[in-house]
Amino acid sequence: MPGPSRSSDPGRAFFIALPLPAEAAAPAVRRPGYLAMPSTFAFRILRTLGMFVLSLFVLLALTFVIGRIMPHDPVGLIVGELADAQAFAAMRAKLGLDLPIPQQFWIYLQGILHGDFGNAVLTGTPVLQDLAQAFPATLELATLAILLSAGIGVPVGLLAALYRDSIVDQVVRVLSLLGHSLPVFWFAILGLIVFYGQLQWSPGPGRIDAFYEGIVPTRTGLLLIDSLLAGDSEVFWNAFGHLIMPAIILAYTSMAYIVRMTRSFALEQLGQDYILTARAKGLRLRRVVVRHILPNIAVQLITILAISYGGLLEGAVLIEIVFSWPGIGQYMTNALLIGDMNAVVACTLLIGIIFMALNFLADLAYVALDPRTRSGE
Repeated sequence: MPGPSRSSDPGRAFFIALPLPAEAAAPAVRRPGYLAMPSTFAFRILRTLGMFVLSLFVLLALTFVIGRIMPHDPVGLIVGELADAQAFAAMRAKLGLDLPIPQQFWIYLQGILHGDFGNAVLTGTPVLQDLAQAFPATLELATLAILLSAGIGVPVGLLAALYRDSIVDQVVRVLSLLGHSLPVFWFAILGLIVFYGQLQWSPGPGRIDAFYEGIVPTRTGLLLIDSLLAGDSEVFWNAFGHLIMPAIILAYTSMAYIVRMTRSFALEQLGQDYILTARAKGLRLRRVVVRHILPNIAVQLITILAISYGGLLEGAVLIEIVFSWPGIGQYMTNALLIGDMNAVVACTLLIGIIFMALNFLADLAYVALDPRTRSGE
């Protein structure tokens, strides 16, 4: 005798046939996808851009205040301390220093937008022209330093992470600690004493020997690039010999930070399950690093390198003083010694804008490469 069908039970049939009420139905979940990505991506881009604009305004305000609180009187530097009161008043009116502070700030902003920072007291030429001559030297020094920092710091940091607590790791950690602890000018003075004074492995201070100055035409202001464009290898190697020691010393302090952060990022990835699984399957360590670890820490490394590059542009000030490097740092130091307000404000503003621009680009790269942004989360 056949058993009862599923619909023979009235209660069960009623339960199956009864539809779910509308309020009990599971809500539709909108999965993140292509349509959600632009709004999230655009919001983070706009937020990053807004922070950049706000930081730029604060920087402009700070440089304006710095120019007004400097102990040296800019009017006295121009007309001379022996000028009479009428000459002082006339020059003060010409510079707009007798106007209300808000109006002075507005004139200051207008001048910056037009690239007018005034004339430098030391040279008598427009400050912007002086910066155009000095900045390439600083840029060349900082660029070689960041290339050395990244080219050595990232592999060494990975090596220290892969061989954690080994002799290699301990040596790397000690050297990184020294790079963080000791000031950069101490390394610069030590380098001059040892490699120039004692061993005579390095040429003297300066950017190039006096014999080679003006031989190659100035196209970019970067001596290495200009000498290559001119096909003059002798000038290239002379300029490179002057550049390499200050670049190495400047790179060492930044390299210590890059090594430490790379090691920390890599150790975090090495503890993940997917790395342990890949190693258990017999995947070679080199392939694990190239295919898994480096892509996953690339976003953090880009941010670290951008911050380090901006820091090198700032740290080059002390290096340029020790090595008599004709860059922004030495120009700014000379301006500070005589109280040249226009030059000091322009240098401070230039370094600050470059540092903020690098951080802004790093934030953009982070937003663009962050998987959570691409998935619309």
